[in-house]
Amino acid sequence: MTSVTLVNGSKWGERRYLAGAIVALVLIVLPTLNRELPVFGTGADWLAYPMHIMVLIMIWSLAYTSWSLMGRFGLVSLGHGAFMGIGAYGTALLWNYAGLTPWIGIPISLALVAAVAFIVGYPCFRFRIVGHYFALVTLALSEIVRQVIMATRDYTGGSLGFTPTPYGDGFSLYALQFSDRTVFYYVALASWAFGLWIWWRVDRSMDRFALEAISEDEDASAAAGIWVTREKLKITILSAVMTGFAGILYMQYQQFISPDTVSGIAISLQIVFAVVAGGIYVMFGPTVGAIITILLAESLRVAIGVSMVGLDTTIYGILLVLFIIFLPKGVLGGILDWLSRRKAG
Repeated sequence: MTSVTLVNGSKWGERRYLAGAIVALVLIVLPTLNRELPVFGTGADWLAYPMHIMVLIMIWSLAYTSWSLMGRFGLVSLGHGAFMGIGAYGTALLWNYAGLTPWIGIPISLALVAAVAFIVGYPCFRFRIVGHYFALVTLALSEIVRQVIMATRDYTGGSLGFTPTPYGDGFSLYALQFSDRTVFYYVALASWAFGLWIWWRVDRSMDRFALEAISEDEDASAAAGIWVTREKLKITILSAVMTGFAGILYMQYQQFISPDTVSGIAISLQIVFAVVAGGIYVMFGPTVGAIITILLAESLRVAIGVSMVGLDTTIYGILLVLFIIFLPKGVLGGILDWLSRRKAG
């Protein structure tokens, strides 16, 4: 019986690796199909819109994966919209007003994100502010950042948004501005893959066991020799920096940002919904959540345009409640759980 289980498990593992290799190959060669397969005998850019959607999915997948790093250990943050906004606006403002290339502006912005995460996280973890109280603190942070952006409208553009100054002829490594969508497709693909690798590394590290113990019982974990505050700070800063980088990618790709697109409570709630919908405990769960949210947002945009502002947030809220009640492990988590039960049966 054991040998049969081992053989079946080995075959299942081989199939997963094969499927992953096929998906990776398709994602890598996909942009080249646009030049090889004209639509209806014309040279139409038939992959332009699908590639745009895929770039958005990969950028938001990185943000959602970042949140799941700490969310899966009971650290429910509603302030990741703040980290995303700080990263995006920080890099753009340094470029427009200080003339700093993103190669310098990005590290500075990410350092600022890490500093804010430390300033908020340290007192919370040091004085045992957990659960709903921690969520409320981070929620306030998200709204504070949004209000700061609105209040400094002379520099940030406020609710009207902010556009980085164009540089060159549309293709510049110095400014990280690329008019060719294919270039940014590969940038987003590499960033998304790197985010998954970080999730995988954390999942197989000793920190994971420490954080799981902390989420169960902080007092017992501290008694066992785990430095609770340090472990929480490490995962929070890592999650915040990754989210800030996702905001930077979004800004560099869209070349336009506003408080409603990269910061505020709505973005924070969108992140939470996507991770819960896709599967918080599965590496590809946030990616599935990104596919759900981006396709939902695009469908609503096409269907109703701007006639019902805020409808997407309302739908996110309703679906979040439904997922928590009926599918707590998310779409991908539920599917994998069903497959494991089927194999065991």
